[in-house]
Order: sequence, then C-alpha cells, then structure tokens
Amino acid sequence: MTADAGPVAATWELRSTAPELRARYLASGLWTDDTLAGFIDAKVAERPALGFRIWSESHPLVSSVAAVWERARRFAHGLVALGVGPGDVVAFQFPNCAEAAIAFWGATAAGAVVVPVVHFYGPKELEYILRESRARVLVTADRFGHLDYLAGIGELRPRLPDLETVIVWQAGGGDGSSRPPDVVAFDDVAAGDPVPNPVVLDPDTPAVVAYTSGTTADPKGVIHTHRSLIAEIRQLAAMQSPEDLPMLIGAPVAHAIGMLGGLLVPLERGRDVHLTDAWNAGAVLDAMLEAKISAGSGATVFLTSLLDHPAFTPAHAALMRWVGLGGAPVPIAVVERAEALGISVTRSYGSTEHPSITGSDPSAPVERRKRTDGRALGGVELRIVDEEGREVAPGEPGEIVSRGPDLCAGYAHAPLTAGAFDSEGWYSSGDIGVLAEDGFLSITDRLKDIIIRGGVNVSAAEVEELLVRMDGIAEVAVVAAPDERLGEHGCAYVRLRPDGSPPDLARMREHLEAAGLARPKWPEELHVVEEFPRTPSGKIKKFVLRAERRAQEQETR
Repeated sequence: MTADAGPVAATWELRSTAPELRARYLASGLWTDDTLAGFIDAKVAERPALGFRIWSESHPLVSSVAAVWERARRFAHGLVALGVGPGDVVAFQFPNCAEAAIAFWGATAAGAVVVPVVHFYGPKELEYILRESRARVLVTADRFGHLDYLAGIGELRPRLPDLETVIVWQAGGGDGSSRPPDVVAFDDVAAGDPVPNPVVLDPDTPAVVAYTSGTTADPKGVIHTHRSLIAEIRQLAAMQSPEDLPMLIGAPVAHAIGMLGGLLVPLERGRDVHLTDAWNAGAVLDAMLEAKISAGSGATVFLTSLLDHPAFTPAHAALMRWVGLGGAPVPIAVVERAEALGISVTRSYGSTEHPSITGSDPSAPVERRKRTDGRALGGVELRIVDEEGREVAPGEPGEIVSRGPDLCAGYAHAPLTAGAFDSEGWYSSGDIGVLAEDGFLSITDRLKDIIIRGGVNVSAAEVEELLVRMDGIAEVAVVAAPDERLGEHGCAYVRLRPDGSPPDLARMREHLEAAGLARPKWPEELHVVEEFPRTPSGKIKKFVLRAERRAQEQETR
C-alpha cells in the first residue's frame, strides 16, 4: 500500500445523525462502542465450540467458529503485512465457503472497510464496484462452477489504478501453477501468525460498503458503520425465539441476507453456522435431517423450493417451526401453504440502506403475519407520506420513510445520499405502503424500478441499456413479472425498428452474456409490442405493463 494515498474512507461524505437521535440510541443500548471485529472476537470467545459447516459437493467443511476465526486473524496478519490498515478498502468475491468468512472476518480484523461482491456478478459489475469503492485489495477464487473469476482480471487491472493487490484462492484445484504471476496466493497471505487483537477503530467509521442494484443502471454502494451494522445484527437476533434451531443459509454471504443470517447473527444467537454454496433443495432436505437444522428463511424461493420437492416430509416441517421471509414479494398462498404444514411464517421489510424496518414474530396473529410485513422494530420510526412529504392517515397509501439505529450512513456516491435522506435523518424508501392503526405495515407497490428476483435486486435500467443495443430494437422496457418460485423475474418488452426482426430469448441471452451481465439478471420473458403506453411527456408507463402482466398471470390460473 502506498503510504501517501491516505485512507479511502476519508473521501466518503457520511451523513450525520441528529444529536438527539444519537443520544437516544446510545442511552438505550441500540448503539454501542463495539466494532465489527470486536463483536466477532467477543462472541467467538464466549462460545468457541460453535460449529462452522459448509455444505458443498466440491468444498465441504466441518469446523468450528474458533478455528475459522483463527484463520481469519492469520489472514488479517497477512493483509497488514501487505500494507492494509484502517480505512483501506478490501473487496471479496466468493461463493459461500470458509474462505469467504476468512476474507470478510480477516479484513475487518485488519481494520479495513469491507466490500462484499456477490459471487455471480460478472466483469461489468465487478469493475464498477472496484472503481467506485477505490478498493486496494480484491480477494477472490480462481473459479466456481462455470464462473471463471480470473478470466477478466488481467483486462480490468489496468483500468483500476487503486487496485494494488489481487489475492486468489485456488478453488479449482491444482498446484496454482496456472495462477497469473501478478496475483498473491490466498494460503500464503494466511500462513503467518494470527493478529493478537483486532485493530482498534472508531465505531462511527465505515465497516462495510454493500452494493445493491436499485433504480439506477449501476450498483449503489451503501455505507454501514460499525454502529449501524451491529445494531442490525442485534435487531435480527431479537426477532428470533431462543428455541429456534440453527438455520442453513443459501443466500450469498456477499448479500445482506447471507452476510447477516449466515456469518453474523448466528454468533449473536449462539448458534452453529451452516452455509451452502449451491441451493439444491434435495441436498438441503438431506442436510436438515442429518444435522437437525432448519432452512427456508430468506427470499420466498428458499421456502418454496423445499415445499415443492418430492423428498419433503413432515419430519422436515417439524424442523421448520418458524420461517422468516423477506427480500422479495411473499405471496399469501405461500404463507397459507406453510401454515397448513405447521410452519409459522413471518414477513419482514427492509432494504440494504435500512435493513430491518418492520417485522413480526410467530406470536403475532396469523392474519397479520400472512397479509402484512410486520410492525416497526425496536428503535425504528416509520411514517407514510404523500408526494409533498405530509404524513397520511392510517389506512391511506403513501411512500414509506424511516429512520433507526441500523440505518446506513449514506452512499459511496454522495449525490445519492442527498436525494434519499433529509436533514432529520429520514430515509425515503421509494416504496409505497399502508400503515394500519395497530402499526402493521403492508407494502403495496414500488416507486423503485427494480425486479426483486429471489431476494436479489435487478436494475431494469441496467438490462434495458444493454438490450437496446441489439440489432433491430428501437426501445425496451423491462418490468417485474410474477414468479411462483422466485417472487419476481424480469420481463422484457421491446419495440422494433421498422426494419427489425423479432428477437428470441436465446439470442437475447447470448447478447447479455457477451456484454458481461450476470445470468440472474437476464429477463425470462420477451414480448414484442407495436407501441408502449406513455405519459404526456413520452415516458413509458411501466406500471401499465406490470398491471397487464399481473392480469395475464391471474387469467392463466
């Protein structure tokens, strides 16, 4: 690391918390002076024998949190030897594996700001994230399944002047002889002695910058401080019953759901860590019976994939006493189906910016759990406002605005912060909801132009920008279509040029793959229209397309 560059965190313009809110959060214990690495260190010391298991065909692991934490502290020592210090940015891109935890935990123990990158992101997304975050270190695997992480690294590095070091785990096997000469071996970095203690940091400084695709074509970097992240961990843990079993997590640990539910909340709850690198419903059902663990929480697709599998039995339902769903639309029919099997389902609402806004527990009335997204969690304030920012009456729809101890400190791109937060710390979600007299919230629509596919946000604008470059296409609109398994998937409507020939899904996907777009972002439907419904100013009325697509779905049932 270059000594004169200075910590990248100093370049971020963090929003300030109003003094009265700050005092309230500290006095109530919602905020503490802990750092993320200090939290991990203390929790592992309390229960070092907690299990750490990776369920995987290629890289299984049965270990303990203490053993993984020791390897993480060795990795931290290696990062420090490379010059990493407080404020430096370390990005990692892995599937769910022990090395993901080692990189994440180790980077924060070294005092770095951690940037998790979802494992299926391609070169396009990766380059943008590394450039905007000014990451100095990237930790990744050589490959995973069909994903070749090193294929584009050589081309990216000349365009990323801040990226000084690439650390590679040899996941694909071999002796590393095929590894490019300008990368560092993961095992070499983690070969030294462990750091005795995590680096001491100011808890108000950034801990994690999580990138999420939203209404813009490029991912948004959401900055969480040590205070906000630890507040979120404790909020999530408080929602769960002391009797709940450990949970097998399939969401990527680079995504908020996987990072929190897989690597952090279990430590707070004193539960074993269970992760899988590939969500195979049959294998998950086998794992549940073998280890006497639960599964199915997170995005709706994780639950429905288990219920739909022919190997699902009452023995599995007995292990799934409670399942929490969020991150994607939750159909009422799914909740009713689970409840009929004796599985209590709760819904929650949040975002990467404000992870836990509302939620409920199994003691809430079933009708409220089935049809609402719960009530405001501890320390969270919630309002429903009209277009002028005025609070509406209970039962009236409006935009959801919120604030709380787990609210982020802003975006890596400062202009986004100014547009999403007001001077009193209220966050404008862009989502439309109705707040009942009893405080239960129901999400009714979204202002944000995103598709939430299996809990992952897909930017319609990003996909549209690539599709409109296809030969013969004049205009594109990508909207969310209902999906029984995933909650939503992308549906592309295209208007052709006069000389254009209708494309098909296969050709469209070839085009997107060549452009480097991650596969989960590819639309799964394609429709050709002669003209789009438009506003007087000429904008496409996407809400009309969404409504028509939902009506078509209802007609086919």
